Formats: sequence, C-alpha cells, structure tokens
Amino acid sequence: MSTFDHAGLIQGINESLATFRKAQPETMRGFSQLAQASMAEGALSSKHKELIALAIGVTQRCSGCIGFHVKALQKLGATRTELEEMLAVCVYMGGGPALMYTAEALKAWDTMAAAAA
Repeated sequence: MSTFDHAGLIQGINESLATFRKAQPETMRGFSQLAQASMAEGALSSKHKELIALAIGVTQRCSGCIGFHVKALQKLGATRTELEEMLAVCVYMGGGPALMYTAEALKAWDTMAAAAA
C-alpha cells in the first residue's frame, strides 16, 4: 500500500516549483493556459477530463499527478464509484503496474476525503 502523503506531496511540489515559476514565468503561464484550456467544460465535462487525466497519471506512474487530479476530482464532485470504474479501465489497459498505482489513487482519495470531512 502506498505510504505517500499526497496532500504533502502536492504542497512540496508547489513549493519546489515556486522558484521555477519566478525563473521561467512564460513557461509556467503557458502551462497554466494549456491546463485551463484543456480542462474547460466542452463536449466533455471538466469532471470527465479530470478522470482522463488521473487515468493517465495512474498508467504513467506519476504520484504527483495522482495527488493533483484526485484533489481536483473531489472538488468537482466526483464519486468514489466513478473513480473505481475509471481505475478498472486503468488496470485493464495498464496491467499489474497500473494496479499498484490504483492502490495509491484509492489511498489518496480516501485520505483527502477524510481530511475534507
């Protein structure tokens, strides 16, 4: 089972990138604009786009991505059932490694949900 503190990981990533944001403001503005445009409501809802983003994070084995996208999904009102169905597809497409990161995503979900309650 994952021992990641995803809330702490998110905070640490944001703190570590603070100097990069100052050193490379155009890059970070461009990344922010890309993220906002990509995740905006459209033919797919923002929630569905976040589910896709989390699926990519799980299958690419990115703990930071898991933390950020789980947090976003909870803000968008996603349910644990929606999360679990998406994770089933991750396991189908990504096999054993995706199953290991599925456990991490579930732990992140439960920990963040408990902290928000």
